[in-house]
Amino acid sequence: MTSRYKLYFASDFHLGVPDYISSRAREDKIVRWLDQIKADASELFLMGDIFDFWFEYTTVVPKGYIRLFGKLAELTDAGVKLYLFKGNHDMWMFDYFKKELNATMINDELEIERNGKKFYLHHGDGLGPGDAKYKLLKKFFRSRLCQWLFERVHPNFGVGIANRWSQHSRIVQGHNEVRKNIEQEWLVAFSREQLKVKHYDYLVFGHRHLPLDIDLDGQSRYINLGEWVNYFSYAVFDGQKLELKYFEKSDKV
Repeated sequence: MTSRYKLYFASDFHLGVPDYISSRAREDKIVRWLDQIKADASELFLMGDIFDFWFEYTTVVPKGYIRLFGKLAELTDAGVKLYLFKGNHDMWMFDYFKKELNATMINDELEIERNGKKFYLHHGDGLGPGDAKYKLLKKFFRSRLCQWLFERVHPNFGVGIANRWSQHSRIVQGHNEVRKNIEQEWLVAFSREQLKVKHYDYLVFGHRHLPLDIDLDGQSRYINLGEWVNYFSYAVFDGQKLELKYFEKSDKV
């Protein structure tokens, strides 16, 4: 067996908030994690909201994050396959990472099968029952018209507006997510609906900001990857099972 055989999944780094110092410290931690997994990683799935805000102008991208980019380039140059999912905070990723990192960009869901196990992967925003207002806004923000209009705004002004808006996010406000009754977990409800149509062994999401591993029917599991502000959680598939883990934390939360 090749030394590179594991699949790694992580989400919701939210780099850029709440301030430069804490974001840099978080970036350094992420780089240490990437450095740790580079020996046995075959594929790396970064499943949305890697940045708290991202917009690619035709000739300009947000500054910063060079340590992350350098480490990702090191991994992909070594043969690790990188998948980048668009989250609700960084949905305006276009072709920069495809060109620079040979990343596969995922707009919505991705279905894969590895070693006989079937995966359904999605950032998680706009799924499940309710939240009709956001689902409508998502369609607008994803539209070419919205992207064209925002690109007309000077980067200093556009990124400045986005950064100020980020100060109202749940990450900046210190809102800690609490596990709901299982019947109220909307991504669990969505997963159960998906399983009525097709079998998956694992349905994996981000967005919820809470590490969760929930058995759905004895054959399928819902996994939420949590986030990297409080939990530093990720999942790894070793060819046999998918497991939630915590980086540089001695105890599970």
